[in-house]
Amino acid sequence: GQDINADVADFASSGNRVLAVAAGPDSGPFQLVGLLGLRDTPRPDSKTLIEELNSLGVRVVMVTGDDALTAKAVAAQVGITGEPCNGEKLINIQQEGAPDCSIFAGVFPEDKFRLVQGLQKSGRIVGMTGDGVNDAPALKQAEVGIAVASATDVAKAAASMVLTQEGLSNILDAVKASRKIYQRMLTYTLNKIIKTFQIALFLSLGFILTREFMVTPLLIILLLFANDFVTMSLATDNVSYSLKPDRWRILPLMVASFGLALPVLLLSFGFFYIANYVLHLPLNQLQTLMFVMLVFTGQANVYLVRERHHFWNSRPSRWMLLGTLADIILVGILASQGILMTAIPLSYVAISLLVMAVYIPCADWIKILIFKLTHIE
Repeated sequence: GQDINADVADFASSGNRVLAVAAGPDSGPFQLVGLLGLRDTPRPDSKTLIEELNSLGVRVVMVTGDDALTAKAVAAQVGITGEPCNGEKLINIQQEGAPDCSIFAGVFPEDKFRLVQGLQKSGRIVGMTGDGVNDAPALKQAEVGIAVASATDVAKAAASMVLTQEGLSNILDAVKASRKIYQRMLTYTLNKIIKTFQIALFLSLGFILTREFMVTPLLIILLLFANDFVTMSLATDNVSYSLKPDRWRILPLMVASFGLALPVLLLSFGFFYIANYVLHLPLNQLQTLMFVMLVFTGQANVYLVRERHHFWNSRPSRWMLLGTLADIILVGILASQGILMTAIPLSYVAISLLVMAVYIPCADWIKILIFKLTHIE
């Protein structure tokens, strides 16, 4: 009676799964002869992994079929706290959303699928780990289903990612790698929007004001090639991962891009004003200088937006630096030697490059302010 229940509770509170052992003749009756405690000890690295995931803004939830006492004891060993929610709270989860709980005990296989759906209904992005056949529906439903190395074939087929090493520590690497990918995609998107604003507005407004094309069609084609090679090298850039989950927010992204496009647009018209009204360059040389300016400002913007902090916080990748160096040398040769365009003095190319070197640190402070106001991190 009560003594047995107390012994069961004592076993379970130590993290054991408790089985009752009975003996007797085949025809019965059976008599209870003892209790058997089975313990599935957590891996030594589990607690550290959960702490690191929590530090990155990832909420870790334990889901188990064991009773509440066993679940709470095991959860405490790996650093998950709180009172367990039992299976009864999952009955209407699809209609009411998932309860705010970090430990789910007494969960049946079908409840795992409903739990994932409930968390998704409440606006969360869900990653699910599992190794058994009954985990497959939940692994398939989650945004990121993660099958462990020892999982069944069914679980691996349902998952979107399969760990190749024992344990779950690779999940941390996956989180960091995915956030680095996001940062590279964010840099690419910012760069493309800024460049579109700058070139579209500069060429269209310049034509409206002067009734002359700022650059020739051939130079526009060369501009695409000159900038896109460096843009592609962003895939190799050295970036850091964010310390909390990322989410695409289109309106702040557009506002920040337009805010960063304004300074470079003003710089472009400043180049045009000096070349046209101070240096009095003929149209064909003016178009060459504008081409050089657009290439160099495109390069400057890549290095400006690749860092969410000051641009000197991290070193660009070797391929980015080599791409930029090749662009500068090639454009300098084409412009100064008059290849595919009208020649301009090499000193004009050098001065344009010097202006870009001054522009980047000045625009960097504007970038910091804009990113802070739009919460781009």
